[in-house]
Amino acid sequence: MIMSRESVILMLYTALGDSITFGENASSFAKAYPQLAITNLNSHSRSRRVTGYVLAHPGWSSSDLLDAAIWRGSSIISQSDVVSVWIGGVDLVNAALISLKNQQPINSVQHTINYSRNLHALFTQIKRESDARIICCTQYNPFPNSPLSAESINRLNHTTIEIAQNCNINIAPVHTWFEGKQADLIYGYRKGKIEDALSGSLPIHPNDQGHRVIAKRLTPYLFPRKSSR
Repeated sequence: MIMSRESVILMLYTALGDSITFGENASSFAKAYPQLAITNLNSHSRSRRVTGYVLAHPGWSSSDLLDAAIWRGSSIISQSDVVSVWIGGVDLVNAALISLKNQQPINSVQHTINYSRNLHALFTQIKRESDARIICCTQYNPFPNSPLSAESINRLNHTTIEIAQNCNINIAPVHTWFEGKQADLIYGYRKGKIEDALSGSLPIHPNDQGHRVIAKRLTPYLFPRKSSR
């Protein structure tokens, strides 16, 4: 947190994640949720000026994000006032691909162990580097009409929430913001079944409206009005 000559508090928000945080399928970078959240924050306060940094890339798993936070994001994280973490979807996809390749059921136990270890290490890394407020986002279900998808997403979110609570991390329940509204909020949404992903493009990312919903609901978690920070 830096005080400018004009007595405006300068603050830095860093968004960590995968393709969703990167802004995949948003019509422009400016319409992805991290930038929209920054706009929301600045529009609600004249005494605070928030800037942002995005450390995210399509295809990143929790292991990839952990490596990026250590080797590429250390300096920016150390300067951050608030950090959001949204990861885990690719971990599920990778586990499913391994299952298909080996023609065996998904090894949910090993997947959970690996993901838990990486997420805990990521939170530890952020806390080691800074005193930033940390927000952990849960994952919405892009295929609500597939029981397997619902089961996998529920397991992922249960693990995410458990690790976040153990690390005293704030939780943003994104999955509840999308529940029952996926057809309106997901780019290329069709029948809400896993089979939809076999047609070529993956209907899993937020559309512009989805990003607006995320930004609007996430903003109060980033800098609560009653926060002392």
